[in-house]
Amino acid sequence: MSVNSDINVVFVLGGPGVGKGTQCSKLVEDFKFKHLSAGDLLRAEQVAEGSKFKDIIKKHIKEGTIVPQEITIALLKKAIINNQHEYKNFLIDGFPRKLDQAVIFEETVIKAKLTLFFDCTREVMLERLLKRSKTSGREDDNIESIKKRFDTFVNTSMPVIEYLDTERHIVKKIDCTKSVEEIYSNVKKALEGII
Repeated sequence: MSVNSDINVVFVLGGPGVGKGTQCSKLVEDFKFKHLSAGDLLRAEQVAEGSKFKDIIKKHIKEGTIVPQEITIALLKKAIINNQHEYKNFLIDGFPRKLDQAVIFEETVIKAKLTLFFDCTREVMLERLLKRSKTSGREDDNIESIKKRFDTFVNTSMPVIEYLDTERHIVKKIDCTKSVEEIYSNVKKALEGII
């Protein structure tokens, strides 16, 4: 089975702790979006019974490095196919993290209609992550993993955003230093034509 050509995929990118999950939750609540978090899919797969990817995923998450793209793309494609009968609009949060992921996803799954780039200072993201770590239970919400995730984002994800902006012209930059409500208002404006 393949992905229907009439669906809308929106990439949601930004550094760790920038608020991607919060904004995606609001869009799901107010509009008919299916939110696919690459991180959530990977975390679920690492504990899934009989998963052949379990150990590989666990190692990469613990080290704050990027899981091999074949695994992430396969999980995202499967999730889209499993939900496309019910949803036309998909938010893909935290993906693509590398330039080749973007190119391969768009060649083998579907082209994204838009990329929301949540931009924020490193200081604000760190403050949010340390606050979240008190309640999240996520093993990558510790200071060492957080620093690695920042570095990984800058070194690998920023070139993706630059490519999607200059080559595909589908990036909308959202200032995420503002309040949740102000950010959401700007997100809705950026999505005009899709929602």
